[in-house]
Formats: sequence, structure tokens, C-alpha cells
Amino acid sequence: MRRLKARIVRLTRDAAEAGMNTAEYAMGTIAAVAFAGLLLKVVTSAKTQAALAGIVDKALS
Repeated sequence: MRRLKARIVRLTRDAAEAGMNTAEYAMGTIAAVAFAGLLLKVVTSAKTQAALAGIVDKALS
């Protein structure tokens, strides 16, 4: 009976940690998507496009 209790406790603890890992992956994914959105907004701005075009023009001249 003691081994059965120990196994149930271990399985319950492992299941709880698996959920935490999933939550951590979800938060990491949300953060990555937010960062990608911010980066897209910066790169597509008029000032950034003008600066990049200037760099390319200077490199090709």
C-alpha cells in the first residue's frame, strides 16, 4: 500500500509539472509573437525603410 501511495504522489507531481511546462511554452510563444509584431512594425516604418534604402544605396555606390 505504501508503494502505491508513493507512486500516486509521484505521478500527480509529474502531471503538475507537465502542465507548468506547457504554460511556460505558451508564454514563450506569446512573447515571441509580440516581439515579432513589434519588429515588423519598426521595420515597415517609413523612417526605417528610408534608412535601409540609404545604406543599400551607399553600399552599391
